[in-house]
Amino acid sequence: MANQPDDKIITLESYYDVMLAHIIRTKLEDNGIPCFIADENIIGANPLYNQAVGGIKLKIFERDLEKCREILAAQGDLHDQDHIEVDEESNHVIVCPFCASTNIGPADPGKFSSFLSSVFPFYNTKAWHCFNCQQDFE
Repeated sequence: MANQPDDKIITLESYYDVMLAHIIRTKLEDNGIPCFIADENIIGANPLYNQAVGGIKLKIFERDLEKCREILAAQGDLHDQDHIEVDEESNHVIVCPFCASTNIGPADPGKFSSFLSSVFPFYNTKAWHCFNCQQDFE
């Protein structure tokens, strides 16, 4: 049986954050939309490839495009959680070592670190906070 034109698989959206892609996939599946995630394994093997492959892709049938847009519009824009941080010194993408998320930002340095920075001007440790698993790491 030949594929029908409405059986064409397309990319709905691309994400840098694996967790966010799975959250959106789950929302769509809960609404009866069959979908899957592509390129997750490539990025899981080497997170630095995230930008090179264009992120994790959420794939749907073209016939479901309008329904997907309605579902996502009702959820609000979640792309504000989808970003990457790049370490200025090493020029590498920062990835949470606990959950592999890129939904991270600078962590609160705390009083002790601020004290050390003021006493020893060359003391500088970068601390990051993961907004998905709530862990801090350097």
